Amino acid sequence: MVKKCVLWYLVFTMFVIGMVPRVEAGFVASEPVGSSTTRGADLERIRTVLELKAVHQRLHDLGFTADEIAVRLADMSDEQIHRLAQRLDEMRAGGDGGVVIGVIVAILLVWIIYLFVTGRLSVK
Repeated sequence: MVKKCVLWYLVFTMFVIGMVPRVEAGFVASEPVGSSTTRGADLERIRTVLELKAVHQRLHDLGFTADEIAVRLADMSDEQIHRLAQRLDEMRAGGDGGVVIGVIVAILLVWIIYLFVTGRLSVK
């Protein structure tokens, strides 16, 4: 019984360790703050995202017109526009479904291990 528990614990542990994504890092050259991007470049990135059909439709559904969006962008400071452009770059189109799937699989594994330990499920 103890061997089965240890075996399933090791299987679960190796599965969780296998889910960790590979991260490859490198050195990044340092640049003075503010020199790498300008207001124009940030506005262009924002306008590119606003031209996407899904984003345009969602803003239209919320009641924003193209003129209102242009006025709001014009009223924003350089820092606000830069932060918005950075956040747009960080967004993912469909969200991060991999994490949700990983959590569901982990919960199922814990449940199956529980059933094995309690004797409600046996392998023949």
